[in-house]
Amino acid sequence: MAAGDIETFQRDGIWFNRIEGESITLGSSFMTEAEAVKVGRGAATARQVAHTVRAEEGPSADAHAFERHPRDLIG
Repeated sequence: MAAGDIETFQRDGIWFNRIEGESITLGSSFMTEAEAVKVGRGAATARQVAHTVRAEEGPSADAHAFERHPRDLIG
């Protein structure tokens, strides 16, 4: 992920969104992953950046990107 991308993550069973590279979360917390992903995806679309979901806070091998940003395309 690049700085400025949106990350959806879980901390102690509660879901959050934040801008990659920042420690402060965006908006409120969410009780379900689906709610957090919906808001995170909307924020990423509005900012025209990538959106990634992680099962836990911090670096993780189980992170998956939901959308590819044009800057990531080769050509």
